[in-house]
Amino acid sequence: MNILIVKTSAIGDVTHTLPVLNALRKHYPGAKITWLVEEAAADLVKGHRALDRVLVSRRKHWAAEMRSGAGFIKAWREIRGFIRDLRSTRYDLLFDFQGLLKSGIWVWLADADRKIGFGRGMEHAECSYIFLNERIAPVSMDTHALRREMALLKAVGIETDEIVFDLPITERDRAEVENLLAGHGIDRQKTIVAINPVARWPTKLWINERFATVGDHLLEQGCVVVFTGSPADHGEIDLIISSMKGRAVNLAGKTSLMSLAALYQEADVVVSTDTGPMHIAAAVGTPLVAIFGSTAPWRTGPWGDKHLVLRADLDCSPCLKRNCPKNSECMRAISVEQVVAAVNEILSRGDK
Repeated sequence: MNILIVKTSAIGDVTHTLPVLNALRKHYPGAKITWLVEEAAADLVKGHRALDRVLVSRRKHWAAEMRSGAGFIKAWREIRGFIRDLRSTRYDLLFDFQGLLKSGIWVWLADADRKIGFGRGMEHAECSYIFLNERIAPVSMDTHALRREMALLKAVGIETDEIVFDLPITERDRAEVENLLAGHGIDRQKTIVAINPVARWPTKLWINERFATVGDHLLEQGCVVVFTGSPADHGEIDLIISSMKGRAVNLAGKTSLMSLAALYQEADVVVSTDTGPMHIAAAVGTPLVAIFGSTAPWRTGPWGDKHLVLRADLDCSPCLKRNCPKNSECMRAISVEQVVAAVNEILSRGDK
């Protein structure tokens, strides 16, 4: 039995699909399972013990190389090599959990007996269902993303209520975090609060000055405050920290996805906007204070019952839009006091 999972991006979406992988492995213990993923999220599945092979699409890199002209031939050779690798195995089952044109092309090119995914009517499907030979009735988008993924398995006779992420965190990742914290003089015995303030959508952003004030409140309570993010977020987080009265640590760009997961395991609470790292924190079982505005937590909120989601119940929220003509009123309606109170509620429960 050969199985191919097609879930290319993004970080949060790939994290939501990990329980599907573990369910497939439990149902087909002897199967050879391959996952096709894009570079940005590849570390979430590389080395996963439920996987036999990972195919990494460098789609964005190839597109940039081909646009530049100079790298066209090299990119084309890499694409041909990737397609050869994809087609080197005949798959008994292929699951398209992405449901977009960018995944549909790989589904079309793959050699598989059964190509399974959601059929016509699924929101944002981009007609990718035309590449499938088994089309499952769409599930409401108001169902949580993780449950939607599991519903696709249920439709082919694999039923489970067990949700297991099992991120491939290694001892090397944990050692890297231990050294990183020690290098910044952080006492791991103290209460550690990790704040992940940056998101790609403007409508998912809270206010930098409020993140700074939250950080100061937590420092005054004796907590250690670390900020996390990508290398591109480092400058933005420096601005937040520069407006604080106390000392916080900027770890943006200093972790891989898996050492970030190991860092969140060390934290007592994570405060985050609706972004990929939020889902990583939830996947490792660390309680979250999640700040939501334009997006719907019942669709893409942190999985589990340890978390507190803060959102303003405005008529226009969730709008599911990247940009807002109302200056993101839904995010501005969330106060510093609400966030600090939510952090303290979680700490008082001792869920970690």
